[in-house]
Amino acid sequence: MMKDVKDRKDIHKLVLEFYSKVRKNEEIGYFFNTTIQDWESHLEKITDFWESNLFFTGSFQGNPAIAHVKVDRAHQNTITEYHFGIWLNLWFQTIDELYSGEMASRLKNNARKMSTHLFLRIYQSRQSKIK
Repeated sequence: MMKDVKDRKDIHKLVLEFYSKVRKNEEIGYFFNTTIQDWESHLEKITDFWESNLFFTGSFQGNPAIAHVKVDRAHQNTITEYHFGIWLNLWFQTIDELYSGEMASRLKNNARKMSTHLFLRIYQSRQSKIK
């Protein structure tokens, strides 16, 4: 039986494995590979995000919605729900390869909610530019 996510070290391992898949993915990798200049810093920030999200540490500083809107604009508003679906499937796959249990399930549920929220923010941003 696999262990559950217990601490920052486990989250960091998950983030590293996940982004390894994302960077190689033909359908979404270019969004990340053309946007992120400092991968080491980005991976630490994402680890902070998920650590805060799962364990309520408060270690994350940032605004994911604004960041994703900027990435979408930089890519001529081409990010779709399909891309978020690929992202989510890779996230679930990576979790399932490494962990199981309550915290692993929470990471999946939180990511599902977050992906919906982020795509809606991107969509709303596009609509506000039209008016």
